[in-house]
Amino acid sequence: MNRAVLLALQFLVALAFLVLWHVLTTVPIGGRKLLDPFFFSTPLDVLARTWKDLAGGELWRHLGITLLETVLAFATGATGGILLGFAFARRAMLAAVFDPYVKAANALPRVVLAPIFALWFGLGIWSKVALGFTLVFFIVFFNVYQGVREVSPTVLANARMLGMNERQLMRHVYWPAALTWMFSSLHTSVGFALVGAVVGEYLGSAGGLGYKIQQAESVFDVTGVFSGMLVLTVFVILLDAVVTAIEKRLLVWRPAPVTATS
Repeated sequence: MNRAVLLALQFLVALAFLVLWHVLTTVPIGGRKLLDPFFFSTPLDVLARTWKDLAGGELWRHLGITLLETVLAFATGATGGILLGFAFARRAMLAAVFDPYVKAANALPRVVLAPIFALWFGLGIWSKVALGFTLVFFIVFFNVYQGVREVSPTVLANARMLGMNERQLMRHVYWPAALTWMFSSLHTSVGFALVGAVVGEYLGSAGGLGYKIQQAESVFDVTGVFSGMLVLTVFVILLDAVVTAIEKRLLVWRPAPVTATS
């Protein structure tokens, strides 16, 4: 499908959603509005509030705090997941010994950890980074681990027969095999890094988009809540676009997917 057509269809979906939201909250149907604007606001009010906050400059400070927390959580969590994923996949004994502990740590509810991190690291950015790290790390770790383990034994045997040492195997066999799995997890991890930062801000902070949303909720400002959610949505889409650009650069050797044409 042509990229311009795809973008147009995506835009139409968003436009249809906004029109439906506007109609349900502003146009009386059967004598009453189906959605009360007090509880659901309206798209025009949300856009107006967002523009006002952006023009006033206050929103940029909160966005900067959340961006820093998200990037740090994503970078540290992804790096740790990649390194340990490779280490566990290449060393069967290490994976066997720590397998139950990794699974137990992954099963811990992250929301319960948020207050503990606040106690350990304070209400600054590091408690939010720690929470985001726990969300990102395990997603990347399990995907990289599985990606390395999925390398074909036949490919490995042929590579060794051609004289490749362990370093060459890592560069030319294991690393390319894991990249597809790794980037699949990174696309998901971007959102989870942001979730960790926002949840941490929501539970206790003096700045950030989560703090701003919590402040709006405390005074029943639904428009402010939806405005914060809109900014978060655009924010995570832009971060995912950065990951996609890096993916295309590193996976340039991968053949383009075949799409059906009419």
